[in-house]
Amino acid sequence: MNLNQKPDLDTLNKWHDDPSNWKFGIFYYNKEDKRIFPPKRLAILGWTVNFANPYSYLSLIGLLIVIYSFSEYLK
Repeated sequence: MNLNQKPDLDTLNKWHDDPSNWKFGIFYYNKEDKRIFPPKRLAILGWTVNFANPYSYLSLIGLLIVIYSFSEYLK
């Protein structure tokens, strides 16, 4: 697959269903998948974080800052 080409739905499903992309069965880690928030193993439960994507860490830190700021505001 070309690096600039977006993966098709079959490729995304293959990555998602591959147990080697799930660390301890719950943490998604796939360097080929550029999505920050792929669906969880059970898609009806929402999304998880692709820990192989460095932007996912920035997103998590930003979310934690927003939650902390909001909790301080409510005090």
